[in-house]
Amino acid sequence: MGSLPFTMSDLQTSTSGVRSNPTLLCTPLMGTTVDQMLLEMRKAREIGADVVEIRLDCLRNFSPRQDLEILIKQSPLPTLVTYRPIWEGGQYEGDEKKRQDALRLAMELGASYIDVELEVAHEFNNSIYDKKPDNFKVIVSSHNFHNTPSLEAIGNLVARIQATGADIVKIATTALDITDVARIFQITVHSQVPTYRNCDGLIRPDTKVYGIIGKPVGHSKSPLLFNAAFKSVGLNAVYVHFLVDDVEKFFNTYSAIDMTSGCSCTIPHKEAALKCMDEIDPIAKKIGAINNIVRRPDGSLTAFNTDYIGAISAIEDGLRELNGASPATGSPLAGKLFVVLGAGGAGKSLAYGAKQKGARVVVANRTFERAKELADKVDGQAMTLAEIENFHPEEGMVLANTTSVGMKPKIDETPIPKHALKHYCLVFDAIYTPKDTRLLREAKDTGAVIVYGTEMLIRQGFEQYKNFTGLPAPEDMFRELMSKHA
Repeated sequence: MGSLPFTMSDLQTSTSGVRSNPTLLCTPLMGTTVDQMLLEMRKAREIGADVVEIRLDCLRNFSPRQDLEILIKQSPLPTLVTYRPIWEGGQYEGDEKKRQDALRLAMELGASYIDVELEVAHEFNNSIYDKKPDNFKVIVSSHNFHNTPSLEAIGNLVARIQATGADIVKIATTALDITDVARIFQITVHSQVPTYRNCDGLIRPDTKVYGIIGKPVGHSKSPLLFNAAFKSVGLNAVYVHFLVDDVEKFFNTYSAIDMTSGCSCTIPHKEAALKCMDEIDPIAKKIGAINNIVRRPDGSLTAFNTDYIGAISAIEDGLRELNGASPATGSPLAGKLFVVLGAGGAGKSLAYGAKQKGARVVVANRTFERAKELADKVDGQAMTLAEIENFHPEEGMVLANTTSVGMKPKIDETPIPKHALKHYCLVFDAIYTPKDTRLLREAKDTGAVIVYGTEMLIRQGFEQYKNFTGLPAPEDMFRELMSKHA
């Protein structure tokens, strides 16, 4: 069950233009039974959805009046009803009249939205003429499962859908590259009616679009945190996943249409994205990696690194808890031997942050050359990952893993053997999927204090939210959400 952000019922057009309202989140329900859909509805409300899409074609045994009465009346959220035929990518293969009858029945029983296909839209809309309840909307949709057409073709398609009398236009295309989505964004900007997009939902021309760029990126929980935070203060904004292969091509495309308002940046683009920026925060420039990008009103891009703040502050708090020290005594990292595994963007952040706090830094990487390049920048020592197992010049060291070793799906892997962990007083793992990595479980067994990657995610998110919005982050909300969805 995935959530799709879009704006529908609260978005109205008038002679004075589009009324400002926050973006809504819709979750499609794909259960094969009514009971499964009711369960999914409750989960959708828990994750912050505003609307649920009931996919009737997914139900194995569908009794129209009985099932729709239950699903619509018992839904804790407004409902969008879809009965997708097989010829439009759905699962329904029966009589067309019965299908449309079920959709009309859903309207009568109180559904907020009905989704019908362009091919039958004129017929359906004519059948409900003068029967539509107040605040009821018809979505007219078109699906392309092969590619994303040209801008001209999409524009013509929008005009055809509008001509059916659609309240909301839905265009679902297949993006072969994330930059294909730019054409949908351009159409959205110029559309005079609400436009439901398959790339990440339905937004308005004035909706601020944020996201996280990376590869892979689907595991990131940042959209969960930021969308809930935006909603809590009524911001007309949405935060989505951006699966990006070529980061330079991505920024060139989206800068040209001025759609994205800001991005988080994760593996493997934290360094490559630097050359795409107009301005780089001095600390981020020293680190040589970024994870937070803000678009200024003039369209320029400014980059920051909030990773080091999140990770280092979490490690410091862990050491203070171990030693019973207070923040007033200075950083507990001062004088510590701080071992960083990995020399990528996150590794650079941890090495730089530890150096700033007075630690002695050791950088270990799969390739020695990369380790040495980073170690030289922080006056540290370099070695390969293979050498770490036998590296223990002193006790009470601090270990920070910034490699992907142990990340889902390879959760049985670890970057360092268990017996070597006994020399560390604290172990931090930047991985947060899973939260309890093998490295952290084994470190805990040896008696070390452990710091979860979720702490880095949460704390660096505080800084990103502030950079994006100029507002203080809802810290309690971030922590509560991460606790529920870790």
